[in-house]
Amino acid sequence: MKPASPMPASSNPALLTRAIDLHQQGQLGQAEALYHAILQIEPRNADALHLLGVLAAQSGAHQFAADRIAQAIAIHPNDVAFYMNRSLALQALGQWEQVVDCLDHAIGVQPDHASAHYTRGVALQELGRPADAIASYDHALRLQPQYAQAWANRGIALKEVQQVDAAIESYTHAVQCNPQDAQSYYNRAIALQERGQRAAAVASYDLAIGLAPGFAPAHFNRGLALMEQSQWEACIAAFDQTIALAPDFGDAYSNRGIALQALGRLQAAVDSYDQAIGIHPLSAQAYNNRGVALKDLKRTAMAVTSFEMAIAIHPGFYEAHNNQGNALRELHQTQAAIASYSAAIRLKPDFAQAYSNRGIAYKELQQLDAALTNYDQAIALEPDYADAYWNKGIALLLGGDFARGWPLYEWRHKALESTHPQRQFDQPLWLGQDSLQGKTLLLHSEQGLGDTLQFIRYAPLLAAQGARVVVELPRALMVLLADMQGVSQFIEQGQALPAYDYHCPLLSLPLAFGTTLDNIPAPAAYVRSLPSKRAQWATTLGAKAGLRIGIAWSGSTGHKNDHNRSIALAELLQHLPTGPQYISLQKELREVDQATLRANPQLRHFGPDLADFTDTAALCDLMDLVISVDTSVAHLSAALGQTTWVLLPYSPDWRWLLERSDSPWYPSARLYRQDRSMRWAGVLQRLRDDVLKLG
Repeated sequence: MKPASPMPASSNPALLTRAIDLHQQGQLGQAEALYHAILQIEPRNADALHLLGVLAAQSGAHQFAADRIAQAIAIHPNDVAFYMNRSLALQALGQWEQVVDCLDHAIGVQPDHASAHYTRGVALQELGRPADAIASYDHALRLQPQYAQAWANRGIALKEVQQVDAAIESYTHAVQCNPQDAQSYYNRAIALQERGQRAAAVASYDLAIGLAPGFAPAHFNRGLALMEQSQWEACIAAFDQTIALAPDFGDAYSNRGIALQALGRLQAAVDSYDQAIGIHPLSAQAYNNRGVALKDLKRTAMAVTSFEMAIAIHPGFYEAHNNQGNALRELHQTQAAIASYSAAIRLKPDFAQAYSNRGIAYKELQQLDAALTNYDQAIALEPDYADAYWNKGIALLLGGDFARGWPLYEWRHKALESTHPQRQFDQPLWLGQDSLQGKTLLLHSEQGLGDTLQFIRYAPLLAAQGARVVVELPRALMVLLADMQGVSQFIEQGQALPAYDYHCPLLSLPLAFGTTLDNIPAPAAYVRSLPSKRAQWATTLGAKAGLRIGIAWSGSTGHKNDHNRSIALAELLQHLPTGPQYISLQKELREVDQATLRANPQLRHFGPDLADFTDTAALCDLMDLVISVDTSVAHLSAALGQTTWVLLPYSPDWRWLLERSDSPWYPSARLYRQDRSMRWAGVLQRLRDDVLKLG
């Protein structure tokens, strides 16, 4: 608010001119004294009242200013400047209804006063009337099309009424009128981001940042737009810049953690969440995300605590209840996990993922009917929920219901939790529907080595149907399976494929053949070790003195069920009786097992010398017995027809079924199962007793 230079119409024009000069020079005290002196002489001097009000507003006395200018308006009701300056004082007081009323009078005096229409729009926006505000901005812009701030505020109001495209257009006009308007570039970027135009949003943020490099929110929101495009490194850099500008910007640390987590930099993610929590101790989302990262780091108990904190802060946080259930399930606290999933469902009755996860928990308790009910509830809520269909298929297969299980197992290719997404092939999928006579069928390995060894058994049956069978294999199995009956050609994974008419994943063959418990193709042995390798390893092992037992106690750490199926070497050795000669069939050793191996030199370990599965197969064939957890060694040994004892968790993989000590897939296998305690001690004691019976 600046003092004007009116044409004095008072009996003391020189005094008023002097007061204005002092006011304009910033000598407010002297100017105020003169305005008062004039009003003592001439109480209805409108100019003195107006300018005294302007001076008061400059000094922060906004109510006094509004009152004095109101007195001036009462004397000269047609002076638009009076109305405009009074509106400024009222704005400072937050008296928006009075602002609108004041400006309505100004517009009544001068309808083409663009600034009055604009300011009226500001007041209406403050009053929560964005549609009316837009009408005022539109009036201002008809009068003054290059009114940059009117375009800018109009964009804000349009976004408030969900007219996002129109808001983007309005912001664009604003920056065209004023290319230095960083705020409008920023606001436009937010609107573009909301519309899913993320690349354009990033470009608009860049323009805002170019004008205002210290604009921390622009860096932050730019990071969010990059995150939405999975540009993880770039968004981390944006969040780092935000933090450099605003070290207490907690959301930047939190979202930085999400990006680090997506890159697999889990410890750095946890550290970033910790910094976010240090700034905002009541950030339930940061605790939840921290819990997910800790769970992925296998610090599961710490993850549970983090989820508990998230829930304590925000009891209605249904995602945290669900995540807590996942962590509790990994800790074998399955009943507690079910309670967590149930809490999530109570909070969000349409939470399909929680139903599916609760189904998994019931499946792990071998309560298959309850599991199937939960999967069905998840599917009813989300008819395309691939994970629920896949998990339902697994439960049916585990229960021996192959007829219903195999078709649902095909959903594995679309499931988010699956590690084997569907590949694209030039030729159609074969699932038993067409004749193979004279056709080339490409079989391809899709899961672990054990899965390949188990289902390669179908190759001779396909050849018997007149097919030329080509099999794509991982390198580790190429030599071992080179003379597999029924296979015309093997191709190493990653190499160019030959011409073929159909393709089929190995694990879809049971569906294609309509496999049931009664017709599983289960030859005593369908894989052979190489004679040359057997001779080589027989020399290495030396003369046989007594029982010779091969052992494998752990599988791949990347397997999602590894925490259930693998055993610590120390625990296994504690239960194995002395007397037999024990041979390690492990190629890789976990760090936790290395010290145990060094302390037990009687256990012979050849890991570095196992070049591929031909070496492992030869060793298996030289054993009297192979003892293995559920890993590729168990499948290899049983496919060789070797006597194989398989140690299984209480909730086993579907192929081992339930409540039986034999396997319809492998005649030479004997199964040792955990009981409801989900501990290995009872299994290993039974194993010890049976080894002692062998003499």
